Amino acid sequence: MAAKHVAIIGAGLGGLCAAIKLQEAGYTFTIVEKLNRVGGTWAQNTYPGVACDVPVALYQFSFAQSINWSRAYPQGEEIQAYAEEIADRYQLRPHLILGDEAVSAVWNETARKWTVATASGEEIMADAVIGALGQLNRPNWPNIPGKDSFKGDVLHSAAWDHSVGLEGKRVGVIGSAASAVQIIPEVAKVASHLTVFQRSPNWVIPRRDI
Repeated sequence: MAAKHVAIIGAGLGGLCAAIKLQEAGYTFTIVEKLNRVGGTWAQNTYPGVACDVPVALYQFSFAQSINWSRAYPQGEEIQAYAEEIADRYQLRPHLILGDEAVSAVWNETARKWTVATASGEEIMADAVIGALGQLNRPNWPNIPGKDSFKGDVLHSAAWDHSVGLEGKRVGVIGSAASAVQIIPEVAKVASHLTVFQRSPNWVIPRRDI
């Protein structure tokens, strides 16, 4: 009996983990990733101060632990390098379609197969589809009156524009959740004035980043 083929949409850490476990179980698979590299959130989120917000010992795969982390809460580029190393170590690259977005998945009842179509026109026949899309790489703007008419620079943590410099500028940060508490200290180093707009108070404590 032929091995079942699985289409995995997304090559972030979730998609890579799914691929490794399918490989161990004897399934064949194809991973479709819209970016030009693996890593998902860590490939796309590059805002100032981006880092792991839990101790990395709890964040890495239990079956692929590293002892080479530079600190307890490593920067995003270090976690991105870990994702790249995982893709190499488990020989996942031959199964990757990079820089091509999955745009549809249609079930054929007669053939008992999925057809996953990509933006480039490629079609992948699969017995099952795993959606490893994540949710932290899609900017979600609140409805802020006047945002569209604001004449200054407008940035989002999930789509940071590195061509915009904040040195010497008056900067407002809206929100105080996980990304904001990483961005704020970095912006404070260069901005002439920084205001943080916080809807709900939260606790922020020093992290033992050693």
